[in-house]
Amino acid sequence: MPIVVRLDVMLAQRKMRSKELAEAIGITEANLSLLKSGKVRGVRFDTLSRICAALQCQPGELLAWEPGDDDAGGADGDA
Repeated sequence: MPIVVRLDVMLAQRKMRSKELAEAIGITEANLSLLKSGKVRGVRFDTLSRICAALQCQPGELLAWEPGDDDAGGADGDA
């Protein structure tokens, strides 16, 4: 997946533990761990907003696009 989650970087910069963030935004540590590892297919804007508020950051600081082999087409498969 060409979208990379950089939540672990932001947590380190803010000197915050995953457990603290999970409690602050109201999700389980397990779900936060899945999000950090990039093993989720999507994230709700509400959740993203709560993460940004807790970490005082912008969504673009948490997510990055890195092209790869599986990025051969657009969202609907068109080139």
